[in-house]
Amino acid sequence: MTTRWLFGDQLGPHFVDDHRGPLLMVESVGVFRRRRFHRAKAHLVLSAMRHRAAELGDRLTYVQAETYAEVVRERLDEESVQVVHPTSYAALRLVERLGCTVLPPRGFATAREDFERWADGRRGKRLLMEDFYRRARQAHGVLLDGGEPAGGQWNFDHDNRQPPPKGAETLGVTEPWWPAEDDIDAQVREDLDRWERDGDVSFIGRDGPRIFPATRRQALAALDHFVEHRLPEFGAHEDAILEGDPWMAHSLVSAPMNLGLLDPLEVVERAEEAYRSGAAPIESVEGFVRQVIGWRDYVWHVYWHMGEGYRRENALAARERIPQWFAELDGAATDARCLSHTLDQVAEHGWVHHIPRLMVLGSYALQRGWAPSQVTDWFHRAFVDGYDWVMVPNIVGMSQHADGGQMMTKPYTSGGAYINTMSDHCGSCRFDPKVRVGEDACPFSAGYWWFLDRHRERFEGNHRMSRAVRGLDRLKDLTELVEQEDARGNRAP
Repeated sequence: MTTRWLFGDQLGPHFVDDHRGPLLMVESVGVFRRRRFHRAKAHLVLSAMRHRAAELGDRLTYVQAETYAEVVRERLDEESVQVVHPTSYAALRLVERLGCTVLPPRGFATAREDFERWADGRRGKRLLMEDFYRRARQAHGVLLDGGEPAGGQWNFDHDNRQPPPKGAETLGVTEPWWPAEDDIDAQVREDLDRWERDGDVSFIGRDGPRIFPATRRQALAALDHFVEHRLPEFGAHEDAILEGDPWMAHSLVSAPMNLGLLDPLEVVERAEEAYRSGAAPIESVEGFVRQVIGWRDYVWHVYWHMGEGYRRENALAARERIPQWFAELDGAATDARCLSHTLDQVAEHGWVHHIPRLMVLGSYALQRGWAPSQVTDWFHRAFVDGYDWVMVPNIVGMSQHADGGQMMTKPYTSGGAYINTMSDHCGSCRFDPKVRVGEDACPFSAGYWWFLDRHRERFEGNHRMSRAVRGLDRLKDLTELVEQEDARGNRAP
């Protein structure tokens, strides 16, 4: 007899629908003992696992133990154990070391073999996400009209970069669908409280009422609600930030997708139906589809294609430690409104959308020269949808430019002007985005030029950065700025 072992991010029907034998799931307390995760993330993962165990009933054996290995070794003494390809190098090494049969990966639109064939065919050219995305659309017949892209173009990104509506406190769209907690959630919270009280584990962030789906039924309800009520408004302002509207028109389905509760192809099919019926414009639907079977799949494949050593890339020699105030999500520690508000949101929800992640949190870390390995680990632990395969490429390759440009042609950072344009943070901030030196100097405006000055030699030959680097020569206060930022170091602004 063969048992299929399910990891906590393999919870949808597509991980078991071809298996008629017994199932195994292991809840490892040791995982939380070794690393300080966001409390809301720990709650979500445990709730989702326990809900799935309740659904599967007697077919599944659910074991609470210190480690996975002790449970699986006992099984292997009597029967064979198979597992769908795990989502991290550490988990893959574990199942191989234990002697489990490893099945091909699931939960992604493009097979790894297809990606590798495409990568080999590039013959040394960069693995452009846009090219991969178009190929995925063609392979799966998504948003195509007679083989041509729906709406007459492949990418509507240019239409989807609008700042927030002037004077608005919210986008005015319907709120996301929220799940209701139940007895399983109550038990999870009780267990987490006890573990903390006993000193076994500690967490960062807060665990309020669960806001992300923990079952497939909830995930489908959240997806349907997004498509019907929020997708039409998604595209135009997907890069905008409003303090009074943390969700904007985003889907919030990354967490259930990364738990395996939704398959990406069913997600994009649902979005395409909205476009075909006239319920949502092509700009919004294409932007969402690009996130799901473009960027998400691309990041998954880059994680495996680059190899396990990719996480240790550090092309900019960034070695500063993440300061305590940032690591602990202490928004009150800084007067910089964008940082303070974003850290508070992460502390409360374990989630902010992609622009606060990239252009506030990630950009600040890049400017300050924090070690990319620490930044990667922090994002992994602090976000409910953060997993190793998600965060290594997103942080090493994109946010921190630590791979030297293998994934992205330029570092993603900016001065305060970008934040001022795309958000309402600056209006209530004591710093001025137009000022780079002195008491009122915006830490992003100063930090941007400080970063460029430190890496002038590296970026002056980059065609996307050379103009910005030349701008250093026009700064009459550059020496004063560098002295100011050197002195600031890792102190909270």
